[in-house]
Amino acid sequence: MSEFIAWLATFIWTPVLFLIIFGGVGFLIYSRFIQYKYFVHAIQILRGKYSNPNDPGQIKPYEALSTNLASTVGMGNISGVALAIYMGGPGALFWMWVTAIVGMSSNFFTSTLAVMFRGKDSAGEIQGGPMYVIREGLGKKWYPLAALFSFCCMIGCLPIFQANQLTQVIVDIGFSEATFKDSTIAFAGITVNTLKFTIGLVMMTITAIVVLGGIQRIGSWAGKMVPLMTILYFITAMFILAVHIEKVPSSLWLIITDAFTANNFRGESALGGIIGGLIVIGVRRASFSNEAGIGTAPMALGASKSTEPVREGLVSMLSPAIDTLLVCTLTALIIIVTGVWQTSEANGVTLTSVAFESSLPGIGNYILLTCAFFFAVTSLFSYNYYGSKALSFLVGVKASKMYIYIYLLTIVWGAVASLADVVGVIDIAFALMAIPTMLSGFMLAPKVMKEARRYFSDLKAKEG
Repeated sequence: MSEFIAWLATFIWTPVLFLIIFGGVGFLIYSRFIQYKYFVHAIQILRGKYSNPNDPGQIKPYEALSTNLASTVGMGNISGVALAIYMGGPGALFWMWVTAIVGMSSNFFTSTLAVMFRGKDSAGEIQGGPMYVIREGLGKKWYPLAALFSFCCMIGCLPIFQANQLTQVIVDIGFSEATFKDSTIAFAGITVNTLKFTIGLVMMTITAIVVLGGIQRIGSWAGKMVPLMTILYFITAMFILAVHIEKVPSSLWLIITDAFTANNFRGESALGGIIGGLIVIGVRRASFSNEAGIGTAPMALGASKSTEPVREGLVSMLSPAIDTLLVCTLTALIIIVTGVWQTSEANGVTLTSVAFESSLPGIGNYILLTCAFFFAVTSLFSYNYYGSKALSFLVGVKASKMYIYIYLLTIVWGAVASLADVVGVIDIAFALMAIPTMLSGFMLAPKVMKEARRYFSDLKAKEG
């Protein structure tokens, strides 16, 4: 079964890769790089300069981005990038960079549309996201595309990867007794690791306390925790890189050269060769980490209090830059400069743990454990919001509340499942989510540009 899941993920991602990369490039060219010209303006929006508490929506732009970052700046940054380097070598990061750069453009278009074509759920609450964009912007005849996104979103936003990798780092760092770590119990006819099962139950309880409070509580928690975890991780990462500063230039050059030689690739070929396989790995891991073009960012930004869709598009543009160009790059450089990617057979978060401990003996693992807890837990809080919104679109708000309980139970399953199976399931769902998100973005792109020209013209008139 595991081999089939891995094969299916690669099979689906091969064509979707072109959709995400070339689609993002298309958005970039079509907009004439307009969103990058207003990068500073996007930061001003994020800081609340243009906020109006009376605008329609549920949460502030800062909380909307924080909710989005709480799901993107997560275990994918400390585990997903390690998995990419383990499978593809340093060159995988280069293709993650490419995906993030074009993804900024995709996020601008898809998140602008999420506010332009907001709809109401069965409770009359204003909502945003690709499924509402498709229904409100393209019409009811495109409902199957909206339904596809919603169904896949419910699967893709399950917390199984975050639970799996947080459990793994707790086991690796917090427990040393092999007999205790390897003990098993029979549960529902299946043999599972006792320690991992217990950790999964604890995580499920903590998550339940928060997510049952709804998006306002999620936005509040995310707004407080995202800056804290990012700063803590950033300071530690910069210290480790300072210790190995002489290796940073050569490591950056290795990332670029290896992207076109694939000398360290150990995965399966794709697109006609090993370089194609490397590109697929880079795009998959970046898409999982920053979710640009996948559709979760428009769901978060669509809940933002705003009457100016372009502003939310600009705020959403910041997410891939923070997530991949900054945080993922720091993690990758730590793994490369310490040399653990060549000397250790560890994978995922365990590889990152080895890198931290090699540079900061005695405390590196515990710093990583603290960061991993914040990264994973905020992701656990935020992903439930996306899945619940997707199910409410399909069956209504009242029935969608059942998703929370399914979501909580899968935390335990993710904690005891294999990393390969967890990654495969999420990758398949994300690839299928990208299809409705990007296609609706293409079809409605002219409306985005019309709105952007109006917004920037008005902005120039007010400030000039």
